[in-house]
Amino acid sequence: MHMEQLSQQDISRQLATVEAQYKALAGRKLSLDLTRGKPGSEQLDLCNHLDGILGGDYRSETGLDVRNYGGLDGLPEAKRLFGTVLGVSPENVVIGGNASLSLMYTVIDLALSAGLRGPESAWGNSDEVKFLCPVPGYDRHFAICEYLGIEMIPVPMLDTGPDMDVVEKQVGEDADIKGIWCVPRFSNPTGCVYSDETVERLAKLGSLAGDHFLVMYDNAYAVHSLYDDAPGLANISDYCEQHGTADSVFQFGSTSKITFAGAGVAFLASSTDNLAAFKHHLSFQSIGPDKVNQLRHVKLLQDPEGIAAHMRKHAAILRPRFEAVLATLERELAGTGMGEWLAPRGGYFISFNTRPGLAKEVVRLAAEIGVNLTPAGATFPYGKDPADSNIRLAPSFPSLAEVQETAEAFVVCVKLATLRQQLANS
Repeated sequence: MHMEQLSQQDISRQLATVEAQYKALAGRKLSLDLTRGKPGSEQLDLCNHLDGILGGDYRSETGLDVRNYGGLDGLPEAKRLFGTVLGVSPENVVIGGNASLSLMYTVIDLALSAGLRGPESAWGNSDEVKFLCPVPGYDRHFAICEYLGIEMIPVPMLDTGPDMDVVEKQVGEDADIKGIWCVPRFSNPTGCVYSDETVERLAKLGSLAGDHFLVMYDNAYAVHSLYDDAPGLANISDYCEQHGTADSVFQFGSTSKITFAGAGVAFLASSTDNLAAFKHHLSFQSIGPDKVNQLRHVKLLQDPEGIAAHMRKHAAILRPRFEAVLATLERELAGTGMGEWLAPRGGYFISFNTRPGLAKEVVRLAAEIGVNLTPAGATFPYGKDPADSNIRLAPSFPSLAEVQETAEAFVVCVKLATLRQQLANS
């Protein structure tokens, strides 16, 4: 029965039951964690044969000894392979170290301090620099802006991606807005896939916004489907070519959730001019990336079909964990008005919204019985969720049994917080 249909007596009766369940959970001294979207050990084991895969042959396809210096922008075969992930030509790709976050930080730092088109183009020349941040979104994107002193402006997320009416209005009215963060496929944390229309409108922002505007297009989950029928993503590069806006988009990706999270390969793609500026900036920081690791990954994954086959193994491990959480939410909370959630077809997260004002309380209640959740507000700039409602669930790392146990404890905490609020307000 929906919350609004319950009498005060019904609420009190249900509350007594849930409080007893919560007390029983506290007595079990749980130690469970659904905080970050890390691959589990079973997933990492899929790539253990990376070690020794080169068999002592350290030559690239061009004959380069990958153990040595050089190759600042990456091996040609790595560019070719990972360009397919982003849907771009190899010449538009730079291969970096293990973390796409480092590449994103470098791009923002470059645009802010040195400028993509020389010192006169640096964002830092303006008194204010602002960024659009679709919410709920990725906390590490927001952390980059906060650390570098960039003002963040929240933008609502729809099922189709960022609310582009709001985005276009904002960039059209404020030239100090220099960019927007995007996670276009299986967005973190909602799991939505941007519609074709949204992708095209993002590609056109370069012609609507002020000078040197950037779409920071973090396609972290480009190949991370849970189901074969998961929706695809339109190619933003094709739209940029149509509208003459290639300079306004940087795309990012990595193998962090494909191979070894701490020893993968990161990559970015952009226009010829953007990459020239980026590589010049990078040349003062590095003599060359880990090309041995790049070659290992090429040998392991080989081609798009190899990546797809490998990701099906990941999906077979992850899918039961997601389904366990979603089945528990559906069984315990559907139709009650106690929360809303989305059922993603890929990615690493489930986004749950409590009734307004309860996310922090749910997280607190969970922590008191040994269940760690992502801090409430983490999916919003400055850690401030105005509605105090969004909680990001990450079911990838724990065992399936632990995920099930955590989901059951989570719904008890949601019910307890909601019933207490409802009783207090009745």
